[in-house]
Amino acid sequence: MDFNDQLRRYFGTDDPTTISPAAFESATEKMRVDFGLEQDPGRRFALWALMYMLGVAPDLDVAFKDEAEREAARNFLDLLDRAP
Repeated sequence: MDFNDQLRRYFGTDDPTTISPAAFESATEKMRVDFGLEQDPGRRFALWALMYMLGVAPDLDVAFKDEAEREAARNFLDLLDRAP
C-alpha cells in the first residue's frame, strides 16, 4: 500500500493540507473499521502506520495480538524517531 494511495482512498486527496476537520473525522472512522476487519497482516500494518502518523492509531497491545507484529511496529516507531 502506497501512502498517497491510502490518502486518496480515505480522504479523496493526496494533499493532507486540503482535508477538512469533518472529512478527517469521517475518514479516520472508516480507517478504524477497516483496520478491525482487515485480515492481511501487511495491509493491516500499513493501515496502522498511516493511522499512527495521523494520531488516531490504537495502542500496540490493542492493535497487534502477535508479539512479532508488535515488535515490527516498535521498529517502525524507532525509525520515525530517527528520521530527520
